Amino acid sequence: MRIMFIGDVVGSPGRKMIQDYVPALKKKYGPTVTIINGENAAGGKGITEAIYRNFLECGAQAVTLGNHAWDNRGVFEFIDQAKYLVRPANFPEGAPGSGICYVKCNSVEVAIINLQGRTFLPPIDCPFKKADELIAEAEKRTSIIFVDFHAEATSEKQAMGWYLDGRVTAVVGTHTHVQTADNRILPKGTAYITDVGMTGPYDGILGVEREAVLKRFLTSLPVRFEVTDGRTQLSGVVIDVSPQTGKATKIERIMINDDHLSFEV
Repeated sequence: MRIMFIGDVVGSPGRKMIQDYVPALKKKYGPTVTIINGENAAGGKGITEAIYRNFLECGAQAVTLGNHAWDNRGVFEFIDQAKYLVRPANFPEGAPGSGICYVKCNSVEVAIINLQGRTFLPPIDCPFKKADELIAEAEKRTSIIFVDFHAEATSEKQAMGWYLDGRVTAVVGTHTHVQTADNRILPKGTAYITDVGMTGPYDGILGVEREAVLKRFLTSLPVRFEVTDGRTQLSGVVIDVSPQTGKATKIERIMINDDHLSFEV
């Protein structure tokens, strides 16, 4: 079986890339399960019910979130009913929504877990201990366990990869918006990449207007970040998995922009 994961969708440019490219990518790669990280999909912060449903209509079976999960307050009105919308599982007890979901593919189930790091991010509950808890739960139903680890520090992401090696199918990093070139299969069969990258503006800084970010660095004054327009990109990975063992056998990066892969839609 095959899992396709599309990295952090940023604003309307990212949503358009999903609409334009995901159906074609599904045709090219033939994934069994498609997952999208949508935590920046609504104007650069958060997600709406309409966007979540549109991602499912475009071919995703699940949508993960991250540290901006609550930034669009409308999320509180629908997240408990959104069966395939997964927020970081290590938010403190009482947070709405769920940190794990299950997608049924023919006779095989895939468990999808979302976790958030704590280094340079708010000090929420321990993602490593929460991973232990959810893996123990998921193993009762399936050997195919996919983890989106939404974290800032590369060291924390690598630590999670090694901590879960052999216990989950994949640990993919999100949040930093720049695709890393360290995709690999760890020794015990877990697919790993430090960051999948983002889907959205190509000529901004992490998806937002360059001028605002430069002003912040040059003056240290508060500025308002807005999603920029112009050229766009799509970043993701495709992971091949043994349905019998849940081990990954291959992880391949996807990068679509004007300087890399040319892909006709």
